[in-house]
This record gives sequence, C-alpha cells and structure tokens, in this order.
Amino acid sequence: MSTTDTRPHGAATTTATTFSSTADLTSALIRAAIAHGQHETRTGAEDPNWPDWYAAYIVAEQAGTELPL
Repeated sequence: MSTTDTRPHGAATTTATTFSSTADLTSALIRAAIAHGQHETRTGAEDPNWPDWYAAYIVAEQAGTELPL
C-alpha cells in the first residue's frame, strides 16, 4: 500500500516536537506569528493555510532545519 506524505513542506519526519512549558510554546507561537507576517508581506497576500505554515515553522525551528519562507 502506498501513501502520500501530506505534511506541510519543511515538516520534520523523525524528530518529535515538544515543549517543556506553556511559556515555551507561547514563545514559539509568537516567533512563528512574526515570521508568518513577514511571509505574508513578501507574498503580498493573506495565507489561509497559516496553521500549516505555523506548524511547519515551529517543527523546523525546533529540529534545526531550514525554516519555511
């Protein structure tokens, strides 16, 4: 059986994303929000898929991999 990977571009495949506190998660969400605002400025459009973008950003940031643009 073949499956298609439906994770957002840049999502890590082998590293769990964890936070030790709500403050750590809050900080990650704030950093993602700031970066996403810059992303929308670059593209010149609102991103209706912002939850996927945030998730990909946070996972990549924590894994130390390339962040989405």
